[in-house]
Amino acid sequence: MSLAQESCEICRVGAPKVTDAEMPELLKEIPEWRVEDIDGIPQLYRLYEFKNFKQAIAFTNKVGEIAEEAKHHPALLTEWGKVKVNWWTHKIEGLHRNDFIMAAKTDELLD
Repeated sequence: MSLAQESCEICRVGAPKVTDAEMPELLKEIPEWRVEDIDGIPQLYRLYEFKNFKQAIAFTNKVGEIAEEAKHHPALLTEWGKVKVNWWTHKIEGLHRNDFIMAAKTDELLD
């Protein structure tokens, strides 16, 4: 089963973070995503580019819809012609499998 077909699990404080050994395998399924350290917390991020602001905001709204459905929310920065999406799990201050699932689901919104 691909990451995009998986569902997020409820994540609680103390849930296991993605290990250094698991990370490369998960990133293979979302090759456009990178890991960025922000204030000591690893986060998945990707910059999506669009032809105009209307397309960028429409994409932002789609991401918001899947985030609400999964009850897992990213940081979104929408500008003219681009949207930056960051996924991480606040409760564990790091990356959980849910973040990789949501990154894959975000990529599917482009299709």
